[in-house]
Amino acid sequence: MTYCVGMRLDAGLVFLSDSRTNAGVDQVGTFRKMSVFENPGDRMMVLMTAGNLSISQSVRELLSDFKDENGNSIWNVPNMYEAARILGATVRAVHQRDAKALAEFGIDFNVSLMFGGQIGEERCRLFQIYAAGNFIEAHNENTYFQIGEAKYGKPILDRVINPATSLDEAAKCALISMDSTLRSNVSVGLPLDLLVYENNRLAVTRFVTIDEKNHYFQMIRNTWGQQLKAVFEGIEAPVWDAKINVETNTNVNSSAALSNFGVRNTPVLVAHPRNHDSKTSSGELQSFAGQTPSKRQH
Repeated sequence: MTYCVGMRLDAGLVFLSDSRTNAGVDQVGTFRKMSVFENPGDRMMVLMTAGNLSISQSVRELLSDFKDENGNSIWNVPNMYEAARILGATVRAVHQRDAKALAEFGIDFNVSLMFGGQIGEERCRLFQIYAAGNFIEAHNENTYFQIGEAKYGKPILDRVINPATSLDEAAKCALISMDSTLRSNVSVGLPLDLLVYENNRLAVTRFVTIDEKNHYFQMIRNTWGQQLKAVFEGIEAPVWDAKINVETNTNVNSSAALSNFGVRNTPVLVAHPRNHDSKTSSGELQSFAGQTPSKRQH
């Protein structure tokens, strides 16, 4: 499994990926999921991959040299949309070459890609590419994408990230999101690759590989857990059967009231089998040995 997150912000781009590949409990490998395609001063593009490792590696290797029917490649197209289109065509080329053979062995053509960067004077752009080669683009309403094991890291991103978020704050949020995933899913693991790109630099501006000895990530892991526990403990416990203030028709302790006194709440009740032969009149189970001879069936 994999977890990768990419963010498109007003100030630039943030990318974070793990490096664990899990083919079974005793087959855990480390393969880096982030690749950079850079021509300083002209373009800077980042590819992150999830899914079948052999497929994603084939796509990555083919992409650098791939040309469409018009001779276009990621190195000469005028904008990121066209670069994403070239990547989609590369995925379809790998599918055409390998999908049938994989299917004969019961292996699905499973790959998910994230691709972002900047070409020339165009603004930064971020895309998610699917196994069919089609893709979608991030906009202000949805300024980040996740691929791989996304569910554990999503809540913090939804609460924090917006287009105006600074690059450093976004990097911190991405690392917290990754830490939440690492704690809940053993198929995602260190080391991590973190790349932060500042608008209009047209070259990688900040990059680091993070392992278990990285001081900042260790601080994130410890501090985030402590702060979450402190916030949790600071929230009031629920009040059951809270009393109503008759004059104002409000709960005496409205912020913590979970249920109101005198208001009947009942669960869905399943009808009791009243005439069940194996039960006494009181509803208690009775063994065969404990039954009277007259009640035993011969």
